[in-house]
Amino acid sequence: MGRLQTRFSNPRPFEFIEKCSSHERDQQTVVADLDGTLVRGRNSFPYFLLVALEGGSLFRAIIFTLVSPLAWILYHFVSEAMGIQVLIFFAFAGLKVSDIETTARAVLPKFYSEDVHPETWRVFSSCGKRYVVTANPRIMVEPFARTHLGVEKVLGTEIEISKEGRATGFVNKPGVLVGTYKRNAVKAEFDSQLPDLGIGDRITDLPFMSLCKEAYIVPRTKMQAVPSDKLDRPVVFHDGRLVQRPTPLVACLTFLWLPIGFVLALIRVYTCVKVPVTCVPFAYKILGIKLTVKGNPPPSVEDGGRGVLFVCSHRNVLDPVVVSASLGRQISALTYSISRLTELISPIKTVRLSRNRDKDAVKINRLLQEGDVVICPEGTTCREPFLLRFSALFAEITDRIVPVATHFKLGVFHGSTVRGWKGMDPYFCMMNPRPQLYVNFLEQLPLEWTCTGGKSPYEVANYTQKMIAECLGYQCTMFTRRDKYMMLAGSDGSVPDSKR
Repeated sequence: MGRLQTRFSNPRPFEFIEKCSSHERDQQTVVADLDGTLVRGRNSFPYFLLVALEGGSLFRAIIFTLVSPLAWILYHFVSEAMGIQVLIFFAFAGLKVSDIETTARAVLPKFYSEDVHPETWRVFSSCGKRYVVTANPRIMVEPFARTHLGVEKVLGTEIEISKEGRATGFVNKPGVLVGTYKRNAVKAEFDSQLPDLGIGDRITDLPFMSLCKEAYIVPRTKMQAVPSDKLDRPVVFHDGRLVQRPTPLVACLTFLWLPIGFVLALIRVYTCVKVPVTCVPFAYKILGIKLTVKGNPPPSVEDGGRGVLFVCSHRNVLDPVVVSASLGRQISALTYSISRLTELISPIKTVRLSRNRDKDAVKINRLLQEGDVVICPEGTTCREPFLLRFSALFAEITDRIVPVATHFKLGVFHGSTVRGWKGMDPYFCMMNPRPQLYVNFLEQLPLEWTCTGGKSPYEVANYTQKMIAECLGYQCTMFTRRDKYMMLAGSDGSVPDSKR
């Protein structure tokens, strides 16, 4: 590779990160920059845009995108600090600090985790004490760095907060952490016990790197990102509507697609509501929706017969509707927290559960007397390749249980939300240019794997979860709906009685 010579009073040659050994560093302390160092991308535009969009509004995000060329010019031709200050102002000004914190915790880690630099992570993860020093606002970076990279502390730019708890758009002294300010922050944090290892990627990182006993530069070479399951903790839950990292090009294309996609979503949703369920698969083809169905589901029950309980993984609010379309017949769907609007436009019957086991058992039994029923025992959606813990209630009701594995491939928008308005979930799903829906009907549970056959409800639930996970290549977890909402929204995810 080569060497990079600093331009300071005591010049030292810094090797590229590939030359750095990761052995026997468990007792050492490392300090690393973020953009271009720990993550491959050198441009923090996507993360500021996500704060503007998810913590603010669509209007703020569009304004931020329009102003970003000015920030780029200032960053490259005037001052790095000035360019970042412009980004901070237009993304943060006027936002509640609580909204920024929630976005940083619920939305940003997903995109950061998909872009971790492999060589930097190899060295960084081998050290016992890990620190990040960055020009980005600390409030924006800290949740990801602490939770998924095992960082002890983030030294970042501190935003100014008003008495009302809102960001002013400006930063506290000493200002944006670049160049000498980074060096001063590191020196103040460690005093005489300077870090063993410093890692950076640009000229303004060299001042803090020169304080460290060893220092390495991350070159601009294309590399595959670290798989998220190799981080200290993978991302299981995340929120936000955007599927792809919103680079400037992706952001512009997404905003241009929005009005077109919304009209398309209206056509798709209300066409599928009006046509008979047997014609929905054909309507999907005409409307650009790809539906792939595998497996051999049982036929519909005869009059007077007891229906089948389809136990479905939960990826999207439309899971029950897609299962019904795949069967080519009407079924009833058990729901918990979908919006009233979603219930009104649903082409199949929906029945709300109360989370009272006795009352819910009566409801499910009554519906099974009328015909087939679909239930999502996870209780909430999960976007990543994990299955949440299955509630065992379904196993106590019937021994005619058919596991169903579902998967949605969406290219632009997610069709689920924690903090947003759930009434828009079906529309966001159908706003994608070409949604791809996969449904796989597995074999009905054998009698010996039901409560009738002597198994406990929990054994049946865990066995069903395992079957679906193996079909999808997912991992079973013991996470619950409560865990998801506590992590993403700071609540337990319960629905008030007034909304039931």
